[in-house]
Amino acid sequence: MKLKRLSALMLTGVMALSVVACGGNKSTDDTQSASKKDDGGIISYTDLDLDKDCKDLKAEITFSSNRTDMDADDYPGKNWKSYLEDFNKLYPNIKVTVNTITDYDQTVQTQLQSGEYDSVVCIPTMDKADMSYYFDSYGDYDTISQTINYADNSMYEKQVYGIPSTCNAGGIVYNKKVFEKAGITDLPKTPDEFIADLKAIKEKTDAIPLYTNYAAGWALSGQWDAYIGIPATGDVKYMNQELAHTKDPFKDYGDETHAYAVYKILYDAVAEGLTEDDYTTTDWESSKGKMNNGEIACMVLGSWALPQMKQAGDNADDVGYMPFPITVDGKQYAAAAADRGYAINKNLDDNDKQAALVFVKWLVERSGYAYNEYSLPVVKGADTQLSFDNVELLQDEPAVEGEEDLLNELNSDSEVNINQDGDGVRLQAVIENAASGDKSYDDIVAEWNKAWSDAQETEGVDVTE
Repeated sequence: MKLKRLSALMLTGVMALSVVACGGNKSTDDTQSASKKDDGGIISYTDLDLDKDCKDLKAEITFSSNRTDMDADDYPGKNWKSYLEDFNKLYPNIKVTVNTITDYDQTVQTQLQSGEYDSVVCIPTMDKADMSYYFDSYGDYDTISQTINYADNSMYEKQVYGIPSTCNAGGIVYNKKVFEKAGITDLPKTPDEFIADLKAIKEKTDAIPLYTNYAAGWALSGQWDAYIGIPATGDVKYMNQELAHTKDPFKDYGDETHAYAVYKILYDAVAEGLTEDDYTTTDWESSKGKMNNGEIACMVLGSWALPQMKQAGDNADDVGYMPFPITVDGKQYAAAAADRGYAINKNLDDNDKQAALVFVKWLVERSGYAYNEYSLPVVKGADTQLSFDNVELLQDEPAVEGEEDLLNELNSDSEVNINQDGDGVRLQAVIENAASGDKSYDDIVAEWNKAWSDAQETEGVDVTE
């Protein structure tokens, strides 16, 4: 979705959050702040010292999040209420209201268009070129990347508009005990091995081998799409640079790699009866408990899902995480990627901007949120609970300059919507056709290739084999 530009007032040049004086303890803190701010501006993300700066700052700000589960008082992990209590121990005069949103992307995109959006926003799906119309820059990439990993995820023209909330690895959540009962001693490394393991699970256990999450479209398409880059190719340039220029990217490469192999796992598993009996009845929330207690053997989900599955019952140690089962030239890869970035509403006054920036820095560097969510380190050198053995973690390189939104344009023109199909329509169709047999897998990917090629022609894209 391409967001509409707001009024001419919002079309001013990009300004970094580098310049409102905030109060502190009157002797040392005022001196500290004065040394960091420019003329009447705010202390930048890089310069802000959470132990010394802005202790007397008073503000009321809002924060929008897609983590609706963390609203609940009985959330098994640390909920938003608990995080805010910790924040207010350090900054008692900054009141933060968390607004959790179920249909996150669509709702926040509408809010952005209206000009009425929260002080701190987890960036929705949008063209990177539009970020500067809605959010302030934290600074240039070279500066921010000195302390923050994956800062380029919300970067445009070398300016960083979002600090990652978490950094995830791509793989599969699985129940270790179910795999043991099925006699599986080595984790699968290829699609054929994975399908064979699912058959063993069906034969030797009562668990659902592979849970599709058909009904929760976002938990379907957004997960499988994420694996067609580094996990399926081992190429850090593929996703953001080469895919847009590749002729027939969904073709069969003949070696169980690339996008063809990724989506074929889903089609074959459904066609061979290795998923739930009725895909229309899948339920995201209840699936967490079923994974925890061994009713489900595995689900294709990013590492962000691991803590949710561990916290969903009494069997946390039974829930594990494994690489996606594709091997490229004898080696397995996983993509390390930033989740939604925390962005700051550029229409706030300086006082609220400073408060928002303080909150973001606390969330990223002090709250423990990323660690609790089994994230890869957002802050350089930070600890993590997530590890992959014998797998190389790589990060997608950003799009080349001038092509930052080319993939979005091709997605829009073709309606293939890689990593943008929030409703899961494309992969729901894969499941439907696999279950009914109405369309072969090769027929499906041929349609995708045709739509992609037409979009490349529309956009005048140079195409390579």
